[in-house]
Amino acid sequence: MPAARAVGLLGAVALDALLGDPARFHPVAGFGRAALALERVAYRPSRAAGATYTIILVVAPALAARRVGGGRGRAVALAACGWAALGGRSLRRTAARMADLIDAGELEAARALARSLVARRTATLDGAELTRATLESLAENTADAEAGTLLWGAVAGAPGAVAHRAANTLDAMVGYRSERYAQFGWAAARLDDVLGWPAARACAGATVVAAVLCGEDARGAVRAWRRDGARHPSPNAGRVEAAFAGALGVTLGGRNDYDGTVEDRPRLGDGPPPDTAALRRAIRLSATTSAVLALGAAGVAAWR
Repeated sequence: MPAARAVGLLGAVALDALLGDPARFHPVAGFGRAALALERVAYRPSRAAGATYTIILVVAPALAARRVGGGRGRAVALAACGWAALGGRSLRRTAARMADLIDAGELEAARALARSLVARRTATLDGAELTRATLESLAENTADAEAGTLLWGAVAGAPGAVAHRAANTLDAMVGYRSERYAQFGWAAARLDDVLGWPAARACAGATVVAAVLCGEDARGAVRAWRRDGARHPSPNAGRVEAAFAGALGVTLGGRNDYDGTVEDRPRLGDGPPPDTAALRRAIRLSATTSAVLALGAAGVAAWR
């Protein structure tokens, strides 16, 4: 089984690198539609209702993955589930497209594209803020989608990868602290925090290694991670964003508008705000971090 997991993880990474996200019938999109349908029935402004909703939507797909991936199908199931969950190639292609649009001065198109990356209001963002938002999303999603999938796939196979992706998707859907989801989304947000805790720190560590390989500032990545990572309101996202900021020699953080709720995020890293050149370097750093994570996860799976 350990060898099957290692093969499955490397297969998932290879499929994502070659094919990117499925163009049609994406499993994560289908999961999102199912979650919306269940929310219409199950929603109550209470933590108990939200916890029941979260348990159903995390456990059911994980059990399905376990059933499909039994016996000799473990490696195939993990490769398929991991491919659907990773999304690294599509994430980095979107970031590269954003850099192109900003450089071309096509800010309206860039703002529209940014809505696929961030939850903040994008209608009034200028080129500098769009660049920052994209880089922060790139760092955070390298941890959420890639590190989390690989780590939990290594620990628990296809069910682990699926459960993590389901929890992360639910957090994105109902985990925000809006009036509607303050109680109902509590369980999804806390579960995502728990599952993301080791993944974020593994991703920050892999970012330091990737910084060495990319010729970026590995010491700066360590310094910003240790000094600034805990300042972020998320217990996980700040670690990776700070490591990216330190590696690239830029400052992240600032004012974000979440549909009228304004948050002043703490500054992460040292240096100027990121420009599109830094964003392009961040894309390379993310890809290298993903490769380091993949090799590490495959090694852990084979060792276990």
